[in-house]
Amino acid sequence: VQLQASGGGLVQAGGSLRLSCAALGSIISIDNMGWYRQVLGKQRELVATITRNSDTNYADSGKGRFTISRDDAKNTLYLQMNKLRPEDTAVYYCHADRVWFAVGVTVTEGTDYWGQGTQVTVSS
Repeated sequence: VQLQASGGGLVQAGGSLRLSCAALGSIISIDNMGWYRQVLGKQRELVATITRNSDTNYADSGKGRFTISRDDAKNTLYLQMNKLRPEDTAVYYCHADRVWFAVGVTVTEGTDYWGQGTQVTVSS
């Protein structure tokens, strides 16, 4: 199982970006997924999470501006970011937990998968 994040870039303050994270492999289902971000020299922090039932949770910093969603038919996670601020500048990582996938005829559960990160830079 691999997570492949994309969609980052350079945007002016007030602009929007949509991040995507494709889960690759013989995936059957994924329980919890989320986005985290990290600034160099600081700890990785939660941005938003979404459960298999589409229950969502947001960090205060993104409430009202960010929307997390998932398309289970495509095994893809999204983060729509609006009204971006310079303080949103960071590397954004996607995460998946409790992933059920096939290895031959065997169904296996894996946990704690991270994507490679995508850089978001917001200029003032």
